[in-house]
Amino acid sequence: MSKFTNKIPNFMKTKWGIAGVIALVLILGGYMIFSKETVYQYVSVTKGNITETISLTGNTTPAQSVSLSFGSSGVIAHAYTSLGKKVNKGQILADLNSADLIAQLHQAEAAYSVAKTNYTKLVNGASNPDIEIARVALKNAQDSYNSVVAEQKVIVANAHTTLLSSGLVAVPTNSTTSSSDSPTISGAYNSTIEGTYNITTYGTSGSAYFSISGLENGSGIVSTTPTAFGNRGLFIQFPTGFTSSTTSWTVTLPNTNSSTYLTYYNAYQLAIQNQSQAIDTARGAVNAAQAALDLKLAGARSEDLDISKAQIDQAAANVEAIAARIANARIVAPITGTITQYDAKVGQLASLSSPLVSIMSDTGYEVDAGVSETDIGKIVVGNKVTMTLDAFPNENFSGTVFYIAPSETNTSGVVSYLVKISFDVEDPRLKSGLTANIDIQTKYRENVLILPQYAILQNDSGTFVETLVNNKVVQNKVLLGITDQKGNVEIVSGVTEGEQVLNIGLKI
Repeated sequence: MSKFTNKIPNFMKTKWGIAGVIALVLILGGYMIFSKETVYQYVSVTKGNITETISLTGNTTPAQSVSLSFGSSGVIAHAYTSLGKKVNKGQILADLNSADLIAQLHQAEAAYSVAKTNYTKLVNGASNPDIEIARVALKNAQDSYNSVVAEQKVIVANAHTTLLSSGLVAVPTNSTTSSSDSPTISGAYNSTIEGTYNITTYGTSGSAYFSISGLENGSGIVSTTPTAFGNRGLFIQFPTGFTSSTTSWTVTLPNTNSSTYLTYYNAYQLAIQNQSQAIDTARGAVNAAQAALDLKLAGARSEDLDISKAQIDQAAANVEAIAARIANARIVAPITGTITQYDAKVGQLASLSSPLVSIMSDTGYEVDAGVSETDIGKIVVGNKVTMTLDAFPNENFSGTVFYIAPSETNTSGVVSYLVKISFDVEDPRLKSGLTANIDIQTKYRENVLILPQYAILQNDSGTFVETLVNNKVVQNKVLLGITDQKGNVEIVSGVTEGEQVLNIGLKI
């Protein structure tokens, strides 16, 4: 140490020398502090893929379930099954004591007696009040007939639309074409004309198009989202990655190969049959009322007496119909499945409006979720879904949106829309009511420009990124696209790939 101190100049060993050194250090330190330049962090504009998702919470529900009740009120006479039992379609589950139907039978018998009395009055002739009453009855019967015709027409049309619109499949015309490349057909067919659509794809100037012929003629752009083709309510959606090579399919309406065809065909035929029966019954009531009025106006003719006798026969038939209802007062299983509710107890009074039996089918489960009105516009049928279930931690499940409710659900002033999601793979461990954490993939962009959200500046003037030009911060306006759950955002315009922008969140 003595050798070192010997090398220090003598003037620095004085108090003035020491003070000078201290002052010099302070001056240099201040300069370094106050002259320090601002340091920036940069973020590079990259190109890649981005997916927009919507996160929801929902619950698993049976894919098919029914609640059943008796067609009339009464006391339960027999109960044939119990909670948790397996039942088959067509199996009788419970039946009623027919005492209440017997009372209805007595009423029908009284009506039969009235019909016979009217016949006697007809023979004796009608009074003016009777004639006026007959006119009113005719008008009521005509109004009822018109109402029945209009109602049945709508029912048959809806059944036909369901038949033509259900289970539509694009079938390749070439056996070498993979079914995985086939487009999906959806929508509600709004025409009554049956037949076949011919769909052909082709490429022009790097774009893919399709044309249709057959039931309608037209064309459109190949898209992975549902696109209207023709003017009859149907949509076409091509699979992701579809190429523009020339390919053709046929879509037959109705699809007789669909698993649901027979069900909807039978429903349509039943609707036609019911329409005919309902209209015939209503027309018969009109004819009967007209005949009754004519009979009163014209007096007792042999023909009028015959009509009155026919009315007696009709009343007798009604008596027989109610007797048949007595024999058929029962609950019958419409599907095969498991009993999840069974409140039918012998001696219990069954109400018409109270379901006593519920059946959950063996056809699997789906997920129901409520979507807010701010997000429902982003979701379409066919969106892919990933899910986790609280009951099975660390497991992922995949699915697809297959139904979006057309009307809202209002719960305490909060509006939401029901969305149903099917599982891509059935899992025997699933149960009803499990909590599902859902991510719906609503949009997907490939090969787009991407920045993290913390590099984006938004204010009243618009949306910007900041760059450094000649050591000055410059704001460049950008147009944003979709955002993913990782905090990345698509940049539609305003930047270029590889461009360095300021990391606003980390600027120091």
